[in-house]
Amino acid sequence: LQTMSGNEDDWLALKPQEPSPSQCCGSGCKPCIYDVYEKELAQWERAKAKQDKSLLMEKKEQSNNSELNPDTFTAFNISSVEQLTEDTYQYKFELPGNSSLRLSLGQHIVLRGVVNGLEVQRAYTPISPGNAEGYFEVLMKCYEAGLMSQYIKTWKKGDTVFWRGPFGGFPYQPNKHGELLMLASGTGLAPMLPILRSITDDEDDETFVTLVGCFRTFDKIYLKPLLQDLARYWNIRIFYVLSQETSLDKLPWSYQENTYTGHLNEDLMKAIINSCRRRPFVLICGSSAFNEDMSRYLKAAGIEESSCFVF
Repeated sequence: LQTMSGNEDDWLALKPQEPSPSQCCGSGCKPCIYDVYEKELAQWERAKAKQDKSLLMEKKEQSNNSELNPDTFTAFNISSVEQLTEDTYQYKFELPGNSSLRLSLGQHIVLRGVVNGLEVQRAYTPISPGNAEGYFEVLMKCYEAGLMSQYIKTWKKGDTVFWRGPFGGFPYQPNKHGELLMLASGTGLAPMLPILRSITDDEDDETFVTLVGCFRTFDKIYLKPLLQDLARYWNIRIFYVLSQETSLDKLPWSYQENTYTGHLNEDLMKAIINSCRRRPFVLICGSSAFNEDMSRYLKAAGIEESSCFVF
């Protein structure tokens, strides 16, 4: 009898743990962390019914190859950490050999962190080109009280972190839309960058782009040199909306003519849409409050929901 109950404890120790709500990033991933749990639980139940632990081994083997995978987390090493603003960092991760993540445009990947014994998962969009070889880069904002932020703040060069994916993405096709209007708040800039780069890298892609970046102050604008480079292309325009700047006088003159102070409101939205060279298809990425506000202003400006995509 003793061996039976001992065996029962063994099986219980191997039983997959149900994810807590904090582990779900809420981005509608396929598969979601809950789908992965259901699959692992079914696998565990089959193995237990047959009393054969080797049936549980397949998921362990997968995660050692350093290819990104939607079902299992894969380890990647941090090769550099760069602080961009007081609370925003750019992290570079190594990819083995000259491999690339091969992400479709705007796809996100999910990070797993453990904070005070609690597992947390969050979605981030790499800002490096999808075909970048040997590395990928992610822009991350750290929040004072954020669980994941507490974990990210401890990272140093050489640390190993775990990602799975890719998920989502915007099915971009060159020249499908006459003009893209990109509305990005803070790190919502991330999914826009690979799309912008794919347009500027493709000489046959003549899509116009108007990017509106919303930040608190001029100092909080990320990746200024990259954005300045992109704005030099004939088909790319970039506007900034700075909610906590009161005047444009202190800004470099090259920014003054395409920067607004205050918030991106209904009137400014209408003015920007009217200045678009063609009827725009709109991409939106920011906090849920930002996304809701933008959707409302676009509706007021006569842009149909079918002409919008929210990351």
